[in-house]
Amino acid sequence: MQAPPVKEGPRMNQDIRVPRVLLIDQHGEKQGVMPTSAAIEAAEEAGLDLVEIVPNADPPVCKILDYGKFKFQEQKKKNEARKKQKVVELKEIKLRPNIDDHDYDVKARSMHRFFEEGDKVKITLRFRGRELAHPELGMKLLQKVKADFEPVAKVEYEPRMEGRQMIMILAPR
Repeated sequence: MQAPPVKEGPRMNQDIRVPRVLLIDQHGEKQGVMPTSAAIEAAEEAGLDLVEIVPNADPPVCKILDYGKFKFQEQKKKNEARKKQKVVELKEIKLRPNIDDHDYDVKARSMHRFFEEGDKVKITLRFRGRELAHPELGMKLLQKVKADFEPVAKVEYEPRMEGRQMIMILAPR
């Protein structure tokens, strides 16, 4: 036996099965508590739907309105909210332990730009060959990065060796 399909959205008209409701008419005026059948009749007279707005109130609040228009407005609100949200991305900057000052400055500028855009930055310090014998040089460089970006970013993942590379993640403040 299959369960009946669950309806999305608020209950309306005959789906409202509580004995009494607090009615708000199409002009937004409170009509008071009345039997559900009387509220449905009032909605039919107006040529609109009775929609349950606040189902967990006691008694539930129902409003007389055009359900199609109501659904359209809700969809529009959701789309607006989705437009305004920002997805935080993880950008990666790759460094070497013996990086030159100018090269470091170029990388630092792009990191500043990433933080202004609200993105996180993953700093990957790759060691090659004999550089692996001196991980303290890499740690010193990452501490410098940490100090330079102290006002604009916080360390989310402390510097840590992972195989042949050292990784640190910074997030904007």
